[in-house]
Amino acid sequence: MLQRLSNQDLTLEVGISVIQPVKCVRDLGVHLDSELTTKTRISKVVSACFYQLRKIRQVRRVVGQDITQQLVSAFVLSRLDYCNSLLSGLPRSTSQPLQRVMNAAARVVNSHGPVNS
Repeated sequence: MLQRLSNQDLTLEVGISVIQPVKCVRDLGVHLDSELTTKTRISKVVSACFYQLRKIRQVRRVVGQDITQQLVSAFVLSRLDYCNSLLSGLPRSTSQPLQRVMNAAARVVNSHGPVNS
């Protein structure tokens, strides 16, 4: 139904200001697109989590498994948990990237390698 509306129909006038529609908004760190889907949010969370996992993977042999687990919890799992109630009922195809992050986080924590002395 959104496609039937023109951009002019979607503008909002408040006093002398005119508010134009946008494709995506961020509120409290959660991205929602114009169709109220969470695809943008999931994409940004997955990207940020994999970035953090790459950084953690670089230091895991130096800091050990306990510290690696704490780093993953603080920098990755906390991002996945934030506002996760919005993800309830999503189809598996949409939530699959989040599952890949969880699997990668488990591999980073559970991989064993020689500890540098």
